[in-house]
Amino acid sequence: MHILQLVLLGLATLAGIVASAALLQQATRPETPSASLSATATPRRGEPGPSSHEIAAARRLLDEGLTAAPEYAAFFDRLKSTFPHEYESFLGGISKRLATTGETRSADFLMAEAVRSLRLSRGILAAKAGNPALEHIFELQSSMLRALAAKDPHLCVDFLNGDESSGFFEFSAQNRGLVAAMGIAGIDAIQDGEVKKVERPPPAGTDFDALEKALRARGLDTPEIEALLDGKASDPPIADAKMCRAGQIYLETLAAMPEPTRLRIYGFAVELMARS
Repeated sequence: MHILQLVLLGLATLAGIVASAALLQQATRPETPSASLSATATPRRGEPGPSSHEIAAARRLLDEGLTAAPEYAAFFDRLKSTFPHEYESFLGGISKRLATTGETRSADFLMAEAVRSLRLSRGILAAKAGNPALEHIFELQSSMLRALAAKDPHLCVDFLNGDESSGFFEFSAQNRGLVAAMGIAGIDAIQDGEVKKVERPPPAGTDFDALEKALRARGLDTPEIEALLDGKASDPPIADAKMCRAGQIYLETLAAMPEPTRLRIYGFAVELMARS
């Protein structure tokens, strides 16, 4: 059976992009997340940790930084109202870390980390969401890929491969509305899955055979299909523009598959994302 390369949603290391970094990633090669900013930094031996005043000051700076990116306000408001514990834990943990290290981070990086933190703590529930909430995640993935393709085909390919790139942060800063919408879609799917608890069987080999057949019908050749479904590198490498277009066809083809097949693959993809 195909490995099914899934470009992981999020804002992946960028959690998906930045948060997202991507929603579909190779099942046998999950990303290795960077150390989360929400994790508490350990002071050096013999050094005191940050004071409550220093932590509060760092929290104010965080709030000011997020205020400067109003496009993300809807995401953080939804996170606070839906999962208040995760919201406070995330901002509290980051505030303490930044007070310890003296680091500063952009609103785009904080958005990415918030999405990643939620994905790791509750993301598995999104795989159990009802059909509309689950499908909306992938509708936004297609929008993200189109926007990336318009900006930079190489960045688009990095997204498909789940690779890190500093270009994601610039892209996110220029597309904050889309990045926030992806984050909100994730929250909504998690909440929906928590309520509905839809159980879907994993995709079968016949599902992937049907997907491969449909991709060939859309004009993709073996190198592109192997790159998308198996994560196999092509020799010579596929041109960025061609590979980026193949990724768009991939998501479009998935969206056009019969509903049972499509939803099995979607649920599997989201489960992989949560476990990576």
